[in-house]
Amino acid sequence: MNSAPDMRRVVVVTGGSDGIGAAAARMLARRGDEVVVVGRSPDKTRAVAAETGAECHVADFTHLDQVRDLARELRARHSRIDVLLNNAGLIAGPRRTVTADGHELTFQVNHLAGFLLTVLLREPLAAAQGRVITTSSRAGTARGARVVPGDLDMAEGYDGLRAYQASKLANVLFTRELARRWGPFGVSAAAVHPGMVRSQWGRTGPAAVRLVMNSPFRLAMRSPERGADTLVWLAASAPGRDWESGGYFADRKPATASPVAGDADLAKELWERSAQMCGMDT
Repeated sequence: MNSAPDMRRVVVVTGGSDGIGAAAARMLARRGDEVVVVGRSPDKTRAVAAETGAECHVADFTHLDQVRDLARELRARHSRIDVLLNNAGLIAGPRRTVTADGHELTFQVNHLAGFLLTVLLREPLAAAQGRVITTSSRAGTARGARVVPGDLDMAEGYDGLRAYQASKLANVLFTRELARRWGPFGVSAAAVHPGMVRSQWGRTGPAAVRLVMNSPFRLAMRSPERGADTLVWLAASAPGRDWESGGYFADRKPATASPVAGDADLAKELWERSAQMCGMDT
């Protein structure tokens, strides 16, 4: 059980100011959940919050101190968090960018910040026997997707698309390891491929990605609402009955992840190195 029958579930949505995240926030609010919207843009985040009657927080995941502040604020306001939807993400451009924290931009925003936020929210998640749902991508299942524990910041041979693939594979490995470590606390985890979605994603990415996102093919892409559907399904249904914790999903059913995603030793090492990069004990 996640909450008493007379309690509204608390659902935190990162990357909630636009695209899939905003769509998920609207859909979950309509279900009656107490939604908390987290976004980078103050204006967009407040607009989605006002529309949905949600609490809102502004945090830029390119700064890990802002993630720490966010976690502190959420813990102060919520003794229980039923769902953490780690949806914030981007794809960086062709030139390697390093954040103020010293990490490659794509890896920090897509994996490291969500990892840090999740670990810092362990107590309220465990109190609710909650779930952590992470937006991944089929890019993480591509043949070339690799997570190199000794070079997570891709200091050697950086490529924008490969950095994105690695971060999305990291999402799946993180989900697997989270389910293993936190299952005894009653916390469940899932990673999701939302499909190709008409959103602002990719507009500043590598040239090949910009070409696709600005092409007529965009008209055939999914709406943000359809992209959010599996995220909302996982948030609303029951782990252990409707889906298995630690899995990777698309279109409301288990999907095939990269064979690398099944490497338990790699998942464990990614967790430990991510904790070290965040200045935390494993």
